[in-house]
Amino acid sequence: MSNELMQALIDLEQERGIPKAALIDAIKTALNTAYKKNFGTSQNVNVEMNEITGAVQVYSQKQVVAEVKDKSTEISLDEAHQINPDAQLDEIIDIEITPSNFGRIAAQTAKQVVVQKLREAERSMIFEEFADREGEIVTGTIQRMESKIVVVNLGRTEGIMLPSDQISTERYEVGQRIKGYIYEVKNSTKGPSIFISRSHPAFLKRLFELEVPEIYDGLVEIKSIAREAGARSKISVHSLEEGIDSVGACVGPRGIRVQNIVNELNGEKIDIIKYSKDPEKFIANALSPSKVISVDIDEDEKKARVIVPDYQLSLAIGKEGQNARLAAKLTAWKIDIKSESQAEEEHYEDGESS
Repeated sequence: MSNELMQALIDLEQERGIPKAALIDAIKTALNTAYKKNFGTSQNVNVEMNEITGAVQVYSQKQVVAEVKDKSTEISLDEAHQINPDAQLDEIIDIEITPSNFGRIAAQTAKQVVVQKLREAERSMIFEEFADREGEIVTGTIQRMESKIVVVNLGRTEGIMLPSDQISTERYEVGQRIKGYIYEVKNSTKGPSIFISRSHPAFLKRLFELEVPEIYDGLVEIKSIAREAGARSKISVHSLEEGIDSVGACVGPRGIRVQNIVNELNGEKIDIIKYSKDPEKFIANALSPSKVISVDIDEDEKKARVIVPDYQLSLAIGKEGQNARLAAKLTAWKIDIKSESQAEEEHYEDGESS
């Protein structure tokens, strides 16, 4: 051990913010363990390190007694006086027993402790950095595939994309540049785990915030999102400023803004819906691109009965019920869709039964 080590500890404190005192305590603890491992002993041993020079000394702690019964823990008064003339009975004295080759072991141990502390500090810094970025979009490169998990290189660390966070219609390849939404950052003994998603509804929200200045500036608000990742999404928007067309702002000149998002999502269809405080209008808008004749709502049950033209029924329901399902999710209303002829038939049957 040397002055170089102590200077290195000072540098680490200044550059990395790792307290020198904490490093010294960790090194002392490790040195005690290293001594017992290499020089197994039943003695009460304490390893000390000079905080200025870095010199390491090993001391055996023994009790001064009139008659020695256990040499590993006791010392006679005469022997104690040879070490410390002022030693008295029952006193605990330190006797240096530093092995000749302990300096090499001490240097290796100190290096291991410093490396470990550096790793811990690095992990802590990465965790703090990405914990602050939870809810943001990051860009990285696919580094490897582990079973069905995609591991993304984010620079100083890796992002994890679980199967549920992937878009089922997408194919991922090593080396591919990819965007993802950080939805959770966890810390563990192995370091931080950063979970990213491309299927999360908030990923779509963040893409619109990046692409549409009016949303970023708070002039247009995203009210709700319903998403079936890779297939279709609906997003409702509301203008907070007079004269701003919320839907038009999101579509962009010649549709360029929404097209950029569709391209990022590899062709996922996106319906941009104008929000309304009036649930009847909102539900009618949400069923776009279908036309709606009427909407009757039941406030208590939060149900809506929607009538559409006969030729629009399949469009309103959508393939495998997708359009109706997304509209219900977007508005938070249960929606029952009927064609005009079905509604008339039900009305006629109700009239007959009465």
